[in-house]
Amino acid sequence: MLLLTCPCCGVTAEETEFSSGGEAHLTRHGPGSTDHDYESYMFNRKNPRGVHFERWRHAYGCGKWFLAARDTTTLEIFATYPAQTTEPPADVITRIQHKRPDWEGYA
Repeated sequence: MLLLTCPCCGVTAEETEFSSGGEAHLTRHGPGSTDHDYESYMFNRKNPRGVHFERWRHAYGCGKWFLAARDTTTLEIFATYPAQTTEPPADVITRIQHKRPDWEGYA
C-alpha cells in the first residue's frame, strides 16, 4: 500500500484516496506537430524498473493534480511536488541520488 502526501492540501493518505494519471513530465504535441511526435506523445510511455515520475490526483480530497517520484520495484515514494513543475525539482533529484547512488538520473 502506498502512502502519498498531497503537496496541495498536505494530507497524507493511502493510495485509494488518489487516482493515478500516468507518466509525468511529458512533452505534449498537438496540431502542427509531426506524425512521429504526436504518435510518441499519445502512445509511447516509459515503464522503468526503478525510479519513475508520475502524475496523481487527490480524487477524494482537494481534487488537485500533483507529481510524485516513486521507485516501481520497492514502492518507495521519494517526494511529491506540484503539477505545475516542468521537471523534477533539484531537491527531489538529490534525495533520489542519495538513496539510489547507482541511479542514472532524470532523462
